[in-house]
Amino acid sequence: MAQRTTADQTMSRAELGAYLVELADEFDRGGEDIDVGVGNKTVTLHPPDDVSVSIDVVEQSSMLRGQRETVDVKLSWKPDRQ
Repeated sequence: MAQRTTADQTMSRAELGAYLVELADEFDRGGEDIDVGVGNKTVTLHPPDDVSVSIDVVEQSSMLRGQRETVDVKLSWKPDRQ
């Protein structure tokens, strides 16, 4: 059974930077668990020492829709414990 927690929001560049630093600090502190803020909820995860990382950047130009840039960062792993 999959459990998904999703939140879509708009942040300023400064707010996004602070959020990403907070997430990086969670991974960097080296504890067993990390806490990830998703909207108004906090999810506790259990990453191992090595995490798979995928980064996808799309630069798109369209006569009708204008320009759009997208960055997708995907982190995935099998938990050390459940």
